[in-house]
Amino acid sequence: MSKDIPQVLSSVPDAVQLPPEWNYEATVAQVETIISQIEAGKLELADVFDRFADAIKYLHQCEKFLAERRQQMDLLIETLTDGPEF
Repeated sequence: MSKDIPQVLSSVPDAVQLPPEWNYEATVAQVETIISQIEAGKLELADVFDRFADAIKYLHQCEKFLAERRQQMDLLIETLTDGPEF
């Protein structure tokens, strides 16, 4: 990865896979729901840890998606700047 990609994105495990039909906005909404459930304080402690682990998994998926799209954008920008001048 490029050295200018934020540290948090470079820490995404390579093994993170995006399921078919994965959607960034829906995944962010799932994380927000989990946060709300935890903050409400109505979950058993074991459930808090399980939901927290789910949120981390979803956040890694989001980070992978963003890192991949950033690489694509960087490549597109590079092809624009390397193209013929008019």
